[in-house]
Amino acid sequence: MKIVIITGGSRGIGASTAMACAKRGMAVLITYHRNPEMAHRVVQAIADMGGTALALALDVGKSGSFAEFSRTVSAQIEAAWGRKTFDHLVNNAGYGLYAPITDVTEEQFDGLFSVHLKGPFFLTQALVPLMEDGGHIVNITSATSRVATAGVAPYAAFKGGLEVLTRYMATEFGPRRIRANSIAPGAIRTDLGGGLNDEFEAMLAGQTALGRVGEPEEVGSVVASLLSDENRWINAQNIEVAGGYII
Repeated sequence: MKIVIITGGSRGIGASTAMACAKRGMAVLITYHRNPEMAHRVVQAIADMGGTALALALDVGKSGSFAEFSRTVSAQIEAAWGRKTFDHLVNNAGYGLYAPITDVTEEQFDGLFSVHLKGPFFLTQALVPLMEDGGHIVNITSATSRVATAGVAPYAAFKGGLEVLTRYMATEFGPRRIRANSIAPGAIRTDLGGGLNDEFEAMLAGQTALGRVGEPEEVGSVVASLLSDENRWINAQNIEVAGGYII
């Protein structure tokens, strides 16, 4: 049985990815930050469909906690699944901020940086010694790194940095046959950045070739598929899952 760790797995794309991975027979460890109830609902939903999952607390913005988190992961997966190692890592946790460059504070900038770029960098560093050779890292980036949408500059910049980091992960972990790819969602119906109201959704749908916004499940299924052996020759790529967003 393959084991996958998904950060930010209590809601949205992370929760959908957890469900999709469980449907493919993977054991799932999700992390949550502020809402253990939602995380445990995901764990229970996976159990109800015959799968197996765990939930652990983690603040991806606090890299000083990652060494202890790594030890906790090793102990928890040994207790649950008889292993001290895992196979796949999905760096998904994140949050949004909508503000023009002129209004972004240094504190807001640093917070976004810590979660969207620094966090995935040092969490991967902490966990990769526990990853089996032949594993896979998937980083969740964003279509905003390709399309300059006013109001999300720091978020998009750090997601762009994560896309670049993905290629370096593929290069440096390649000798261990660990793949690294990134998935760039477009407009998706989640509560990121406050969610979608009718007007905002209509605008985003009008900018998308398929004429609608996407659903979290449409991203989660792609991540789960990418983790599978059937896609083992895909490496160092950024794959946009956006329905044709601003093309």
